[in-house]
Amino acid sequence: MTTLVLTLAGAVLIGATLGLLGGGGSILAVPLLVYVADLPAKEAIATSLLVVGVTSAVAVLPHARANRVRWRTGLIFGVAGMTGAYAGGRLAEFVPAGVLLTGFALMMLATAVAMLRGKPVEGHPVPHELPMLRVVGDGVVVGLVTGLVGAGGGFLVVPALALLGGLPMPVAVGTSLVVIAMKSFAGLAGYLSSVQIHWGLAAGITAAAVVGSLLGGRLAGRIPADLLRRGFGWFVVVMGVFVLAQQLPPVWGLAVGPLAVAGTVTMAVWGRRRRGHSGQQRLGQPVRRHVRTGVER
Repeated sequence: MTTLVLTLAGAVLIGATLGLLGGGGSILAVPLLVYVADLPAKEAIATSLLVVGVTSAVAVLPHARANRVRWRTGLIFGVAGMTGAYAGGRLAEFVPAGVLLTGFALMMLATAVAMLRGKPVEGHPVPHELPMLRVVGDGVVVGLVTGLVGAGGGFLVVPALALLGGLPMPVAVGTSLVVIAMKSFAGLAGYLSSVQIHWGLAAGITAAAVVGSLLGGRLAGRIPADLLRRGFGWFVVVMGVFVLAQQLPPVWGLAVGPLAVAGTVTMAVWGRRRRGHSGQQRLGQPVRRHVRTGVER
């Protein structure tokens, strides 16, 4: 009973993370199902794809009502991501699991740095829908990476839409849920040919995650975009360090974890200070020109 309660509580957290941040569901779901629900690894991955797929589809609804979804961008990105994910899944069988997970963790930390250093996207003119070639290219690359490491990809989709595509963070979150749902269902279809799912347990976890996603979706529209972006970045830092530490011997894991956090923090802070300094210079120049013009008159 305790295990079931903890599993359902974790499922609510998974849903809230998806609804609020537009990603992180698979990163949380697989460890929850393996270490708490005690499912075999492949069954846990298949179940997580079901949970994340359904939850993402439901979590889109509050974002759609608030006009925080770019449907054309999301659908094209999703189809391209499914193609890349299939190719990545075929390649994954030739790569050792430890290498995949280590690469996964490093990619998460690089993504976190980009999110923490990235310029806020609010206030810049953004086309209603992104150019098709850019969406397809980003979708294939993100799909390839997520197909290799076996995750839903929100931790990459959100930065791709926000930083590369220039979408406002709340819109990137809402649109990413469309992409995650599509890729999760595609991955689930592949797993069902060889893996049996405990449907009763999966239904209970999915229902709890859906409740959490609706709560997260309602909160997403009330949190400033820059704060949401930074919160997502720190979330990815924590999960990336955890995954990286799991792939190393205990002694190395204890040493590398703090070093990875310190390195990420240093790069993020340095980037923000550098951007702030350049911003001050840009703001100062027109003021000085205005003063000199006034004196000449």
